[in-house]
Amino acid sequence: MTLAYAPDAPLATPAIAQVMERLGLRMTFAKDEEIFCQDEEADLLYIVVSGAVRTTRLLSDGRRQVGSFYYPGDLVGLETGDLHRFSAEALCDSTLLVVKRSAVKTFAGDEDLDRALWQATRRELERTQEHLLVLGRKTACEKVASFLMDLAQRDRSEQIALPMGRQDMADYLGLTIETVSRMLTQLQGASVVEFDGCRRFRVTRWDALERLAE
Repeated sequence: MTLAYAPDAPLATPAIAQVMERLGLRMTFAKDEEIFCQDEEADLLYIVVSGAVRTTRLLSDGRRQVGSFYYPGDLVGLETGDLHRFSAEALCDSTLLVVKRSAVKTFAGDEDLDRALWQATRRELERTQEHLLVLGRKTACEKVASFLMDLAQRDRSEQIALPMGRQDMADYLGLTIETVSRMLTQLQGASVVEFDGCRRFRVTRWDALERLAE
């Protein structure tokens, strides 16, 4: 089955996509299972087929920073250096397509691999810039609203999945879990969003959510 890649996925060259589908091995990972670890050799590439992935980095004082979240169609683990800067774990039961970087280089060629590296670097820079803006210039409510808006724009269904837990959100947004929970309650109380349990929500006031997320 051909993968349906997300519009903003950093996998931008058809040659890379074809190699991944031709040579890649499908692997399943259980919730919270490690996919690769921080400072491990980056000799494998991954595409999320189903589920979701988070990248994390442990700081010197033992705190955890969530770097980003990846969804079906996203390419994970394409580094410009030889080592992974972050660890990656499955947020939920997930399937990934895995292939050796050397195989991609052999079958796609240096030019396509270099192009994919550039595209991945560009996309990760955009992710980092967006993340820095959220961390440095927004209030707690605006941070949570921006996070929910990003998920809503990706999913575009009435009931939007929230594959990560409150602690993941807190570690990504630079907040405490108590603050995240309080902001979600506040947004629901203002009828901006409506939650169906802890892991699914719908946007009831798009204009209000967009204003907070700007």
